Amino acid sequence: MNSLLKSLALAAGLATLAVQATAADLVVGYQTGVDPSKVAQADGRYDQAIGQKIDWRRFNSGPEVVAALASGDVQIGNLGSSPLAAATSRKLPLVTFLVSAQIDSAEALVVRDGSGIDRPEQLVGKTIATPFVSTSHYSLLGALKHWGVDPAKVKIVNLNSTEIAAAWRRGDIDGAFVWSPALGEIKKNGKVLADAAQVGSWGAPTFEVWVARKDFAEKHPEVIAQYAKVTLQAFADYQAHGKAWDAQSEQARKIARLTGADAADIPELLAGSRYPDAQAQLGPDLLGGGTAKAIAHTAEFLKEQKRIPTVLDDYSPYVSAEYVRKAQ
Repeated sequence: MNSLLKSLALAAGLATLAVQATAADLVVGYQTGVDPSKVAQADGRYDQAIGQKIDWRRFNSGPEVVAALASGDVQIGNLGSSPLAAATSRKLPLVTFLVSAQIDSAEALVVRDGSGIDRPEQLVGKTIATPFVSTSHYSLLGALKHWGVDPAKVKIVNLNSTEIAAAWRRGDIDGAFVWSPALGEIKKNGKVLADAAQVGSWGAPTFEVWVARKDFAEKHPEVIAQYAKVTLQAFADYQAHGKAWDAQSEQARKIARLTGADAADIPELLAGSRYPDAQAQLGPDLLGGGTAKAIAHTAEFLKEQKRIPTVLDDYSPYVSAEYVRKAQ
């Protein structure tokens, strides 16, 4: 069992010992992906809606958020579909209460100019970085499978987004499948070989979610509902006014400040995902059933790739539409 699986197993054990959080202890783990809710976060709208100051903690990858949720250090967290599948397959007590992004071009495989990689088969023997058991890792493996390239013949290294940007600047890697802010940086002297939208069309779609510890959600359903409500309002604001969120906008500057991305890259990165409204959230494709099925599909792929040992019969206990319904 690799180190990540060991840490997940340990985290699952710690989860049973964690003290139940109270609303006064609310800590939210977020990542550096670009999405409209970062504006609401920067404006303090979540704090206002919930009625308290939130302790926001930034993480570089989903597995880091999973470990924090499992230990009880974080009560609400942002995860990608791949770490979500790995965590729930370990029966970590989480509830997915909102799909925060359906990923398209916001994550991509970029190869360095001059690397000699123009076609997928030329990835053989090259060094490609991605955060392991992330949505980008899942997409990379899905792309290699589609192309018929043996992953064992590609040197795939485990680096988080910040480490990827540094390794790219040093010339240590030939390519990377990653998200912002590293994605915006490496595209400046690299080319996209595939993005998450293409990989999704090949049968391996990826998405991001907001999850909560089950004990916290059961004790404070009104907090989760308010959190979902503010997020959906942020999505609606972007849908209505997103064309004005250009590189010089206050919205772009706020997102850049929270994520570390270049404000000039924000409009393109925002356009790289879809942000489902309440009706879509409650529909059969998402919280109404599709999300649980997508988690299962992701888990099956991860097991096939020997990233997790088992797949559950049913992932629906880890998904709930209750909080979005309350938010309405």
